[in-house]
Amino acid sequence: MAEKITPRADDYSKWYLDIVKEAQLADHSDVRGCMVIKPNGFALWEKMQRALDGLFKATGHVNAYFPLFIPMSYLAKEEEMAEGFAKECAVVTHHRLKAEKGRGLYVDPEAKLEEPLVVRPTSETIIWKTYKNWIQSYRDLPVLVNQWCNVVRWEMRTRLFLRTAEFLWQEGHTAHATREEAEREAHMILMDCYRRFAEEWMAMPVLTGPKSEGQKFPGAIYTLCIEAMMQDGKALQAGTSHFLGQNFAKAFDVQFLNDKQQLEYAWATSWGVSTRLIGGLIMTHSDDQGLVCPPRLAPTHVVICPLGKNEEERRASESAAQNLAAALRSLPREEFFGYEPIAVKIDTMYEKQPGFRFAEYELRGVPVRVEIGPKDLEKQACVIGRRDRPGKEGKQFGVPLSSAAAVIRDWLVDIQQSLFNRAREYRDRLTRTVDRWEEFQQEIERGGFLLAHWDGTRETEDRIQEATGATIRCIPFDQPEERGSCILSGRPSTRRVAFARAY
Repeated sequence: MAEKITPRADDYSKWYLDIVKEAQLADHSDVRGCMVIKPNGFALWEKMQRALDGLFKATGHVNAYFPLFIPMSYLAKEEEMAEGFAKECAVVTHHRLKAEKGRGLYVDPEAKLEEPLVVRPTSETIIWKTYKNWIQSYRDLPVLVNQWCNVVRWEMRTRLFLRTAEFLWQEGHTAHATREEAEREAHMILMDCYRRFAEEWMAMPVLTGPKSEGQKFPGAIYTLCIEAMMQDGKALQAGTSHFLGQNFAKAFDVQFLNDKQQLEYAWATSWGVSTRLIGGLIMTHSDDQGLVCPPRLAPTHVVICPLGKNEEERRASESAAQNLAAALRSLPREEFFGYEPIAVKIDTMYEKQPGFRFAEYELRGVPVRVEIGPKDLEKQACVIGRRDRPGKEGKQFGVPLSSAAAVIRDWLVDIQQSLFNRAREYRDRLTRTVDRWEEFQQEIERGGFLLAHWDGTRETEDRIQEATGATIRCIPFDQPEERGSCILSGRPSTRRVAFARAY
């Protein structure tokens, strides 16, 4: 899967950026650190939104919207969060500009705000300030709210989709009557929504488990995460779910009367994924021909290219293309992942050479391409190619037009599963168990996940990161208890954790 990709980080970065730009997904903005998401990229995000939103609503969550601007005093109420986000916050201090001839446009010094406003880096504080008015009794709980919005975290080093000053995401914020209920929520979101979406829609296998103390979300009791492996051997944190305990309820005095008529603080979770997932999709599946898109998230599933040298041949090919497109769109939804019709595009850019037309859709990651030309029509057949296997390996010639729709449907389902299997095999191949510090230092240069013992201290975690650039990505749920010695300190350990260099 990754043989065509050079392992050098600078070359891989160029490869990634070339795909983002050539597939017309995004570009740099004139505003430092921000990006423009182009229609092709936003179409991917819309498909992701639709799938995730369905998963959230199926588990009882509803959508709302909260303000972009947060009074600075709100952020200061939760000490750990204030410290964690202080260096990333954009701050509004004035509410008006002035324009004068000869002086131009400038900030009106008389329009200074009484209290600075932070452009939201995340919304826990303003939401829990609001929940104080919503929650009075145990009958008001649980509150299961999600919002789709943008956030700003002033990053110094940016990369399209993966790390930008402004990005799009969803953030769930829930309030519960008991600790047990809140913890079930945090685990359910991680496993039944995020893990399922990553593996079943993105075809991207993930490790699941808690973060270490040094890597958890500021203000959380603990953070759960999904971690994926990219083709250059670096890990990507693809989603997080946080158990916040009663920290925010206490900070904003959110109390409720329980069923025994006693006052207690609500229990909280928060969780989110962002447009970073688009970067993860690109780096998990794509190749040197461009984007490879799993069918469940592809804005266009099938492109049909009618061919012909003259008007008569083109009209005949187009007619066959229209009939095939109609047959594809009319297939029962339950036969194609059960949630939407097959999206078909008929390409009639006859002014461009066939090779250019085919390459354009390869670059954009359309899962299946169909070619119908005069010679195919003589046999009432077509040529079908699958994007996950470029070249002749992925082509089938002489497919009867009468059965082409069924063949394409089966191919789309197979492509989805094949991409997942291929990514999982690659991830597993790059996951190794190490027991000696010298071996750890050598193996981390090859990339991938290293399963190693750790003594559980922040000091050791920081020393390993300083020495190798690797961090603890998660403490995998599927790692059994196992007595051993820490890879660096030699102190006792009861479980292996997953180390990797990461984006």
